[in-house]
Amino acid sequence: MALLYIVIVLVLIFDFLNGFHDSANSIATVVSTKVLSPVVAVSLAAFFNFIAFTVFPLKVAHTIGKGVVNPDVLNLTVIASALVAAIIWNLVTWWFGLPSSSSHTLVGGLVGAAFTHSGAGVIILPGLLKIIAFIFIAPILGMIMSFITSTVVVFLFRKFTPGSVDKIFRRLQILSSSTLSLGHGGNDAQKSMGIIWAALIVSGLATQNDPIALWIILSCQSAIALGTLFGGWRIVKTMGQKITKVKPFEGFCSETSGALTLFWSTHFGIPVSTTHTITGAIIGVGARKGVSAVKWGVTKSIFWAWMLTIPISAIAGSVMYHFFRWVF
Repeated sequence: MALLYIVIVLVLIFDFLNGFHDSANSIATVVSTKVLSPVVAVSLAAFFNFIAFTVFPLKVAHTIGKGVVNPDVLNLTVIASALVAAIIWNLVTWWFGLPSSSSHTLVGGLVGAAFTHSGAGVIILPGLLKIIAFIFIAPILGMIMSFITSTVVVFLFRKFTPGSVDKIFRRLQILSSSTLSLGHGGNDAQKSMGIIWAALIVSGLATQNDPIALWIILSCQSAIALGTLFGGWRIVKTMGQKITKVKPFEGFCSETSGALTLFWSTHFGIPVSTTHTITGAIIGVGARKGVSAVKWGVTKSIFWAWMLTIPISAIAGSVMYHFFRWVF
């Protein structure tokens, strides 16, 4: 039972770091365009992170809980190993200012620990491949949507003065930023819910047919919202201005496109990366201005962080599994 409590604490730490690490996703452009101050931006983002469970069904939580690794062979050691691996990678990428995926970190840690515990047969390959596929699909969707959206906005507002366009979209960007935060809270907090739910199942305190308890929902939404309040300021700079210079209307287009992608993914229970999605959307609005408007050297570093997240986290999960087996 002591290990179960440790796992729950680790989940909430991971969830806090998820909000801390990923807060840049929803506030970077709205802060960089000076539409909102950092304090107001993170407060607004935290609020919409928290209330997301009232909007979205818990399909992503079920995917993480029983759609990646066979829950019948999971144990608390495997889950704890995955969480520690995910926490370590989140901290490393935060330190270097790389907007990597907390979602894929968790999946990688879970796969590595489970593989070490019981072999390749425990991995639910269709579920894992779907998540891996969306490493590419989510940012491409965000990029295409934001490219189209920003092109349409430029056409519709072509006769407006730059000052009036700026005034209009500075207001609209508050809405788009809030919507993106809602999508972030809806998709990301559910991953932590799924892990606690799986931990209760393997401990015999719940079954796969039981609904996810309200205390799990509220604690995970609270943890991610609290993490968002503290904010990952190193990543804000990378997301907000290092990829491309963003104006308020471009911030609106990228945030709206990212939010719509997240809404769609959450509806179908696909645990995508908020980081990948909004990064693709920011690249999309930059690409509309021409290839040279995007700083491809920065995006190259981000791309490699994406590609390496699951393999490195899987290795870390395997190492942590051996460590926990030795300790316990």
